[in-house]
Amino acid sequence: MDFTPLIARQRAFFQSGATLPQEFRRAQLNTLLDTLAAHETDLLDALHADLHKSPHEAYASELGFVLGEIRHALGHLSEWMKPARRRAPLLVWPARGSIRPEPMGVALIIGPWNYPLQLLLSPLVGAIAAGNCAILKPSEFAPHTAARLGHILGTAFPEAFIAVVQGEQATAEALLQHRFDTIFFTGSSPTGRAVMTAAARHLTPVTLELGGKCPSLVCADAPLEIVARRIVWGKFMNAGQTCVAPDHILVDQRVAGAFVAAAKQAVREFYGDDPQQSQDYGRIINRRHFDRLTGYLRDGQIAAGGRHDAAECYIEPTILTDVPWTAPVMQEEIFGPILPVLEFSDLDETLAKLRGLASPLALYLFTRDRDTQARVLAGTRSGGVCINDTITHILGTDLPFGGLGESGMGAYHGRASFDCFTHRRSVLGCSLAFDPKFRYPPPRVGLPALKRLLRFLGAG
Repeated sequence: MDFTPLIARQRAFFQSGATLPQEFRRAQLNTLLDTLAAHETDLLDALHADLHKSPHEAYASELGFVLGEIRHALGHLSEWMKPARRRAPLLVWPARGSIRPEPMGVALIIGPWNYPLQLLLSPLVGAIAAGNCAILKPSEFAPHTAARLGHILGTAFPEAFIAVVQGEQATAEALLQHRFDTIFFTGSSPTGRAVMTAAARHLTPVTLELGGKCPSLVCADAPLEIVARRIVWGKFMNAGQTCVAPDHILVDQRVAGAFVAAAKQAVREFYGDDPQQSQDYGRIINRRHFDRLTGYLRDGQIAAGGRHDAAECYIEPTILTDVPWTAPVMQEEIFGPILPVLEFSDLDETLAKLRGLASPLALYLFTRDRDTQARVLAGTRSGGVCINDTITHILGTDLPFGGLGESGMGAYHGRASFDCFTHRRSVLGCSLAFDPKFRYPPPRVGLPALKRLLRFLGAG
């Protein structure tokens, strides 16, 4: 697995300047848009084969999401590419300052298996819009989607511009031995550390989109039927295999029983009495994750669900109660259809508990009370926050999506995707018409006068 020739071809293509014109970037984005639209059926079939995603869920959460990102980039590319004027220091007057958005170069994008289309191609939209070449490494755990993407992208783009590399962990490790100009990784925190370690050898900047245990706080004043529907929707989408899924619920003890009853009703409403027969409910990606998840079923009382079928990697939407904070299910990201419900009596104590844990990728709060909302925002840290809903804060193009600490670094979506793959190059253009002598040695004014002058000029 020597990727030196491939990376050299991409670097030569980038250094030729071919990716710099706006016309080229627009043409490639339109090619991506048309190619994905033309292969819609094949891609939706692949997502069903890998994760049992229904056509509606697969389109909304994967293909349609990416198509929306492409259209947004096409509509705003001219604005994003414009140099931004900046004030020049008076010390060098007359002069002009600007920031030029320039591509990083050759990007490596490593995608995960849970949203194998969206989380590989959304970063690619930003990379193309910003004028980069890119090598994509899809997850081997979603083999049908990886194969389809490899075929259609390989047909649509020259390998010197966009290349898809297939393979297992060893392939990713071999890629990471090489120098890239930027790396975008989506996956687990332990693997994110390995990616960052490899990137450090070449001083390559990284964007890490990781995960964490995203808590949902449910206060007593929230309308429980609506809350339950929104949490159940966010939790059990893709069988819980979503990085921003509500990981566990912290509910005011005064309404805990009513919340559990409402959540059980929402599960029946969405997936019927036997979710295994529902066309709208997914499967666990493989047997290893299935075995890990079924082990969590012992960590509390099963209030709903719990049935599972190893032959199909199926786990029923499950609600656990009486879960201690020390249980294994509360020690690592669940990433599956198991929802622990814990009760609290004191909000401040709960916020203090959350502050002592790793910063999650998302935090969810359900309350109508503005003061409570302000207390929670001030008293917690997370990559993003969604008040009175789940998941939807990542859908828009105007809110950057990214983590903090253990949940990642950097952000993307919309303009943030363009910025993620862009170097903001500062440029100062000075005049040769004037050349004041006071800036050169020997000093022509005393130190007190120099201090006054620099303060006046805003330089000291």
